[in-house]
Amino acid sequence: MAITSRPAHTAAVTPGVPATALPARAGHAAQPTADDAAVRRWLVATAWSVVAAVVVGGITRLTESGLSITVWEPVAGILPPLSHADWERAYQAYLRIPEAQTVHRGITLGGYQALFWWEWFHRLVARGVGLVIAVPYLWLLVRRRFRPGQAVAYGILPVLVALQGALGWYMVSSGLSVRTDVSQYRLVAHLLLALTIFVVAVWRATTLGRATRAVAERADDRASRGVARALALLSTLAFATIASGGFVAGLDGGKVYNEFPLMGGQFVPREYAELVPAWRNWFDNPVAAQFNHRVLALSTVLAACLLLLAARRAMSGAPWRAMQRVAVVALAQAVLGVTTLLLAVPVVVAALHQLGAVALLASVLVATNEARAARV
Repeated sequence: MAITSRPAHTAAVTPGVPATALPARAGHAAQPTADDAAVRRWLVATAWSVVAAVVVGGITRLTESGLSITVWEPVAGILPPLSHADWERAYQAYLRIPEAQTVHRGITLGGYQALFWWEWFHRLVARGVGLVIAVPYLWLLVRRRFRPGQAVAYGILPVLVALQGALGWYMVSSGLSVRTDVSQYRLVAHLLLALTIFVVAVWRATTLGRATRAVAERADDRASRGVARALALLSTLAFATIASGGFVAGLDGGKVYNEFPLMGGQFVPREYAELVPAWRNWFDNPVAAQFNHRVLALSTVLAACLLLLAARRAMSGAPWRAMQRVAVVALAQAVLGVTTLLLAVPVVVAALHQLGAVALLASVLVATNEARAARV
């Protein structure tokens, strides 16, 4: 028997748009149901699981542990080595790759085990993300808890998480033969795919959460089209800033010019354009990567603060509170970023900086969603 989503409402629905995505309007608001609450809990869990994977993945990168497991075993790899012979086998496999012969030259079995556990934990968390997404999705599908059309729309999440697993191994494989680390291009692609899953989950969870109060607040929460569009642009800027941070991490760009606000006594460092063709500097030059990240990050903070000032008369209620959170998180993230740089990327502070980046992206997404709903 074919599985279909059961209808939960008789409210008018715009073709091609899930009922919960529609802004509530007086007289024909889509009322939230227990099914919507179940879907929202799943989306929130998905978002948090991605946050965990991103932060643990960042720590794995910072501790140079990401290449310590040289095989991809999606099922068997759940268990770590259980005997001395197993450990010795994994250790010898690691010693054959370029990183072990250069970056970690002379590493002992004990030192290898310290690296191994971070990468193993990262892969375990990544598997957890897959389970958090796939298992509840199938349960909601079988139980017909999705609104009409939502089963297909939300089906993108299990597909994306499967691709993320394959992309993760594709990234690791780039550092097992010639390079002493992974490709920064593959690293950033892996990060951005994770953030794409996060964006989908946060956006739809916010939409469902707003449904419980949209009718009561709509009269006061009216943002201009300009503010709503500016927030959408700010979301894009935040996403681009995180991507640039991925290139800084992939090139170890945070370990050069550990000073602020200048770089070597100059605003634009002298090494900025040393690669040819010029576009390569954006992706292959650690100095240029750090400079670009600085510019994008400071632009994001400035834009968030200016937008808050510009929106103070156009927004109120939940959208206004969301905009205030954006500005606060952006300022805190800037402080974390500068601290990370000045301290030459200590693991704990750098991990908090990565967490702050995801928190900023989430806050901007929520603010954008709220403003779009309140827009006349």
